[in-house]
Amino acid sequence: MDKVIEVRHLYKDYETAAGPFPVLKDVNLVIKKGDYVAIMGPSGSGKSTFMNILGCLDRPTIGEYMLIGHDVGKLNSNALALLRNQTIGFVFQGFNLLARSSLLDNVSLPLVYAGLNKNMRHEKAKQVLAKVGLSQYFQSRPSQISGGQQQRVAIARALVNNPSLILADEPTGNLDSKTSEEIMALFDNLNNEGITIILVTHENDIAAHARRQVRFLDGKITQDSSQQQTVSLETN
Repeated sequence: MDKVIEVRHLYKDYETAAGPFPVLKDVNLVIKKGDYVAIMGPSGSGKSTFMNILGCLDRPTIGEYMLIGHDVGKLNSNALALLRNQTIGFVFQGFNLLARSSLLDNVSLPLVYAGLNKNMRHEKAKQVLAKVGLSQYFQSRPSQISGGQQQRVAIARALVNNPSLILADEPTGNLDSKTSEEIMALFDNLNNEGITIILVTHENDIAAHARRQVRFLDGKITQDSSQQQTVSLETN
């Protein structure tokens, strides 16, 4: 099975007035095509920083990050932005939709950077909005639909570039339990279609949808459900 992500001896420090503050410490992880991974851990454990690095929104202080065979650390800003746009679909807790734009324009936005003309962008956006059950809301604005529907729009936007990987940061954090289950069922279906999914969550019932749970504590991976024995040996 092909590797989508490979992280080797990754460290991340932030500069403070008191000197470097370590956030990630010797993190090693391989995620393969079709994996469905939940990243878990308490506040301050490093999981959000790790997700930012995986999403090419931040860079490690030390270590190697390979994304679809590309050494991210060797890419300039333009090459990194292109790789991110072609490879990763993002889903955020706060939806991050443009309030004054239609759902069609929100979903088609990533295709602007892909160089498609307006008609082609809208056609692809209609296809993915239909896929998430929102074909009747093409011209609606985010304020005219529910929170759960807004998250479906965010998922459609993440899918519009046919990404190899979806990164979801607390995707059900602003939703009630019933709507959360509906959104997670959508993620389950996408993974069953072969899309690699990594999500950050602090909720065990949400993490249970993933086939693999990776737990962070104090900047280190302390548990990996698919290789618990290996992690145990490394931490003893």
